[in-house]
Amino acid sequence: MSAFLYAATRTPFGRFNGALAGVRPDDLAAAAITSTLARVPGLDPAAIDDVVWGNANGAGEDNRNVGRMAALLAGLPVSVPGTTVNRLCGSSLDAAMTASRTIESGDAEVVLTGGVESMTRAPWVLPKSAKPFPAGDVTAVSTTLGWRLVNPRMPKEWTVSLGEANEQLQERFKISRERQDEFAARSHRLAHAAWESGFYDDLVTPVDGVDLTRDEGIRPGSTPEVLAGLKPVFRTPEQGGTITAGNASPLNDGASAVLLGSEKAAAAIGTDPIARIAGRGVMALEPQAFGYAPVEAANRALARAGIGWDQVGAVELNEAFAVQSLACLDAWKIDPALVNQKGGAIAIGHPLGASGGRVLATLAKVLRETRQRYGVAAICIGVGQGLAVVLENCGVTEVAQ
Repeated sequence: MSAFLYAATRTPFGRFNGALAGVRPDDLAAAAITSTLARVPGLDPAAIDDVVWGNANGAGEDNRNVGRMAALLAGLPVSVPGTTVNRLCGSSLDAAMTASRTIESGDAEVVLTGGVESMTRAPWVLPKSAKPFPAGDVTAVSTTLGWRLVNPRMPKEWTVSLGEANEQLQERFKISRERQDEFAARSHRLAHAAWESGFYDDLVTPVDGVDLTRDEGIRPGSTPEVLAGLKPVFRTPEQGGTITAGNASPLNDGASAVLLGSEKAAAAIGTDPIARIAGRGVMALEPQAFGYAPVEAANRALARAGIGWDQVGAVELNEAFAVQSLACLDAWKIDPALVNQKGGAIAIGHPLGASGGRVLATLAKVLRETRQRYGVAAICIGVGQGLAVVLENCGVTEVAQ
């Protein structure tokens, strides 16, 4: 038995402190659920066997199982259960992978998956004191991104910042600042062109009450020359710093949703499937090497799908940093033109828990548009992990030449 993708949408991705800053994450998630189910009006929501939702933070308004909360806020019957999974940046891709296994095992026929993150609304937290009424000051810790409240037993080399980890990656693979800036400019150029062409019109649905119809962070005027003028953030130029605010993904708010089902669920859903989950892969490395983890995750997913890179017609790789994206492409030895043909996270944004659903849905549509049979969706994950999924286009039975 196989699992299939039937429908998917997402909210526009907003900038940190931008247009979506006033929207709670559980409301963002509910908006993605509502818009996705609107694509399949023939489906009785009571027929959804489970909701599997991704979320990386969980420290604020997204606490207490945001997947279940979002399902209730979206008006799903109370009989529809929901759970929340956390694999940091890969959470919503992990949600889809988990749901696909459930369908393949026969335990479910229809599963709604997705993910959400409001990095703007991520709270500051205060650790509880070991003793009551401490006399000294207590430090509030931001939960927006990266390590916090670190266990002192963790080796220091594991807990470097995400940016420093990727500076180490560029040193290892000798990936120049120029290549990173060129890759970042391409992301903005392709994302803008995709919006202008109407590619995202049926994949993105505005949030009610918010005047935002497109991804907020896309800068059409970004060029390698413009990006070259930005200062490195994590190391000084004298220290060999190459990573800037322009060649890394920003902080964002947003949600995505993907409806999965079995082959026979098509009758209940009321539409034919778009793509089949053909293979899955997961990989872990040293925490500071997280940006390189998609390499083997994708290789494993392809092996489980029974195909090779020569049969892949499109790749959606979440662009956490330009440097880690380039390191992965170099390792796979694939044509860069196949990757992120409609822009990537550097331009579109990376609301952590929502990005996996975005890359999966975008890949499915790119495969349909280009008439390619197989594609790979992959994502790197903080603390040294990577995930990948192979999709097979249901509308194509042969690999395009």
